[in-house]
Amino acid sequence: CQPHPGSFQEELVIRPLHSGDIYASFQFRTLWDTDFLQEGQKKVSHYRLFPKSLGQVLSKFSVQELHISFTQGFWRTMQWGQPFIPSPPGAELWVWFHDTVSDVDGNWKELTNVLSGIFCASLNFIDMTNTVQPSASFKPLGLGNATDHRFLRYATLPREIVCTENLTPWKKLLPCGSKAGLAVLMKSEKLFHSSFHSQAVHIRPICQQCTSKAWELRQTLNVVFDHYTSGQGKKEWSLFKMFSRTLTEACPLASSSKVYVDITDNPELFELSPATPLLSQAVVLGDRRTYSVYDLTRAETFGQLRSFNLLLRWKGDSGDMLRPLLHAERYVAGFGLQTGEIHTVIYNNHPYRAFPVLLMDSVPWYLQLYIHTLTVTSKSRDNKPSYIHYQPAKDRHRPHLLEMLIQLPPHSMTEVTVQFERALLKWTEYTPDPNHGFYVGSSVVSALVPSMVAMSTNFTQDQPLFSSFVPVKEESSYFVRVYTEPLLVNLPTPDFSMPYNVICLTCTVVAVGYGSFYNLLTRTFQVDEPSPPLAKRLANFIRRIRGVPLLA
Repeated sequence: CQPHPGSFQEELVIRPLHSGDIYASFQFRTLWDTDFLQEGQKKVSHYRLFPKSLGQVLSKFSVQELHISFTQGFWRTMQWGQPFIPSPPGAELWVWFHDTVSDVDGNWKELTNVLSGIFCASLNFIDMTNTVQPSASFKPLGLGNATDHRFLRYATLPREIVCTENLTPWKKLLPCGSKAGLAVLMKSEKLFHSSFHSQAVHIRPICQQCTSKAWELRQTLNVVFDHYTSGQGKKEWSLFKMFSRTLTEACPLASSSKVYVDITDNPELFELSPATPLLSQAVVLGDRRTYSVYDLTRAETFGQLRSFNLLLRWKGDSGDMLRPLLHAERYVAGFGLQTGEIHTVIYNNHPYRAFPVLLMDSVPWYLQLYIHTLTVTSKSRDNKPSYIHYQPAKDRHRPHLLEMLIQLPPHSMTEVTVQFERALLKWTEYTPDPNHGFYVGSSVVSALVPSMVAMSTNFTQDQPLFSSFVPVKEESSYFVRVYTEPLLVNLPTPDFSMPYNVICLTCTVVAVGYGSFYNLLTRTFQVDEPSPPLAKRLANFIRRIRGVPLLA
């Protein structure tokens, strides 16, 4: 079998945030010039850089696109700005299947179980009760069918806990693992001692040089370090302080290995050591950014010590961050355990431009929505959505799905409100800690936001990985996806201690009644002769010592 050509790139982007935190984003990109769906699994047997476990999954289940993320913490948009690739808290999985698949639900069920084993996660808890088919919110990011949403499945597990056993199999998918390159910085005890941690895997077919079809595997890991809580201060940081390790070499299989440091805000505020003459400009999320570039494939980057430790010293206080143009949040209102309201608030911070957003809500079936109470208001006026897609839930079969296209006025706050009623579950359907509450996944807001600068639509030129994930079709706008907070809702909970009380009372009654009856049936009665008086017992004791016959 002839090996298929491929390439591997890795990069690390470091951005000092205005809040004083440090945002570190790892990007690993593996390209493979082959097509699983056309050539079949038997012919594709030499994987080289592409992980074989994922290649077999794509071939067996006819997967067109696969996007999976595991996130611990919540991304604070108003303090940190927009992330390069957003993700909701917990686990998120959305998959496009090939249009030749006949049983999409069957493939989806088997795929979630296989991915659960690959990533050591609880994806096997994904079933039809938390799976939806969005009609417009999730379009293919690569080459594929963008119209028939019957082949799309989307699910979230907002309560999923991310830990070391999820990170280890994720690192094993890299060509060099965690032995060389940027992956050596991924020390679990440092990554998980952070304010935010998210790891993701994105697989999609792309147009390679616009001449052939290729598969792209992009692994991303985003971390936000809070140096106040770690006791390291906010005025100075380095790679060693953040990761407890330094870089010694690039991955030998990588064609490109670079470290980018964002110096856009004001290079006079901080000093980088060692300094680099390489600078790069890229348009990221509608803003032109400047980066200092360190190329790990060049020997002079590591110096004589063969170790690269990037150090940043602050020389002044950072200014105020510009508010993101799009922001969303959600909360539950009401009182009692019968009815309530879900409020979703979307902010358009652009001073003079209005733009539409696509809002998607997936609500579990045990929150029974009253869709006739749905209201959308902007600037205290009714805002009628131009598109509404609602799929009602079926008890214990599927959740609610609500999608709306809403026009956001400039510099406005738009509020979406809907009332719901809590259902009473069966006692076997409650979680082991029912009084903690039940989680509702994040709302998804997708939009084309007006750009501050012109966006480049030419992707044949060499660009940083973090600036080229979402295809740009218009130079005047860029695509943004925003996730709200997950909700924690209390449901009517029965007194689970009552069975214990009944068992204790019943056992007590049975023990007392049956025990007494059993004693009466089995006990034998004998005549007990009265014992002699004390004087007689004392006389017999003395006579026994003297050897005299005892008194009768």
